[in-house]
Amino acid sequence: MIEEKSTNMEAQYDRELLRILLVEENIEVFREHFLVLHPYDQAQFYEEVGPDIRQIIYRFLSPQEMATIFEAIELDDDEYESFLNEMDTAYGAAMLSFMYADDAVDVLNELDNEQRESYLEMMDSETAEEINELLGYEEYTAGAIMTTEYVSILETSTVRSAMAVLRKEAPTAETIYYIFVVNNAHQLTGVMSLRDLIIANEDTLIRNIMSDRVVSVKVTDDQEGIALIMKDYNFLAIPVINDKRELQGIITVDDIIDVIDEEAEDDYSKLAGISDMDDIDAGPIKAARKRLPWLIILLFLGMFTSSLMGIFEATLDKVALLATFIPLISGTSGNSGTQALAVAVRGIATGDIGGKSKFKLVLRELGTGVIMGIVSGALVVGVIFIWKQSLMIGLLVGAAICCSIIVATLAGSFIPLLMHKMGVDPAVASGPFITTLNDVTSILIYLGLASTFISQIM
Repeated sequence: MIEEKSTNMEAQYDRELLRILLVEENIEVFREHFLVLHPYDQAQFYEEVGPDIRQIIYRFLSPQEMATIFEAIELDDDEYESFLNEMDTAYGAAMLSFMYADDAVDVLNELDNEQRESYLEMMDSETAEEINELLGYEEYTAGAIMTTEYVSILETSTVRSAMAVLRKEAPTAETIYYIFVVNNAHQLTGVMSLRDLIIANEDTLIRNIMSDRVVSVKVTDDQEGIALIMKDYNFLAIPVINDKRELQGIITVDDIIDVIDEEAEDDYSKLAGISDMDDIDAGPIKAARKRLPWLIILLFLGMFTSSLMGIFEATLDKVALLATFIPLISGTSGNSGTQALAVAVRGIATGDIGGKSKFKLVLRELGTGVIMGIVSGALVVGVIFIWKQSLMIGLLVGAAICCSIIVATLAGSFIPLLMHKMGVDPAVASGPFITTLNDVTSILIYLGLASTFISQIM
């Protein structure tokens, strides 16, 4: 057995040793070294070696051992198909059968219908039926991410019989820290911890020691909301029920961590004005295809902003100095709007904003915008007066910055809340859109004020 290594050099040596053992087809020593590694480390090694080396791995490891690796591996959605195609179809089907059902569903969802059906046909009927049922749920819902490998016990059971059930079901259950209690109709009636079960008297009825205050979710609930519930309650797992309160499955904390990561990545993409986060290994054509749609939309919005300049061309011709401060005003309003947007989107995502707190947030951001606008405007007046020796232009630019910051801050907080109310993902109100919107309003405010007071400026 290999001793644990503490340095990068030694860790690299371990990986190189595994490669050598594979190339030399030394199966016994490879298995001795490889199978004692953590599944994450196994998955990292499996992913980083080339297809030729992976072909040897498929011969050295059983489908059940490969299932553990596939459950720990972190691949992009479009990579699952290429890795599965390296395997013999029967080997791949057997591997998927040994995976937890929810993990197998995640993999099969990335395949086309024909491939998916071919794998399901090779599985035993019970496993295929279980996976097919999960495949039928809408994506991003509780049903799509739950697992059906859990332990449930009848409320009329004794602790002794419950322990017997637990010993039988534990090897295939995804978690046994929570024991879910059902009635004869398989309706969820309670929950208890493994600790409660162990310390209870063997002749005690489960219904007498279970907790009947069970927090559960429905199969149709959105995964993001479930993540917030599990975070708030610090659950390791949460039961999933249907409209009849029948227990359908459970969602474990490891699946929720994946959901949180996925949702954060999705929100970050939208805030950056990208349809999907780029894979670092993706080529320039693929990356450009993801970014161009948003960029083109913003390009046309930018052209609209530029057209506003033409409306005030006469004003700019009379006082050319005014054009110098346009980037300053639009940039400052864009920054303040993006700050307010980040606060609003985060509050919505974490569930901290709801009901009266929405109105409270808008009022707070309005007050914040007024304070920042007055301070920034006064500062600009002083700087321009010293720099350009013109009090009127200083007052004009200062007033425009003050008004633009107030409007931008209000828009940055109000628009995401409005979109959330309409059922639209507030992250769509991304930084580029808020910035472009604020460019339009700040230019209108600035040049509108300039046109009104042009006689005093000249």
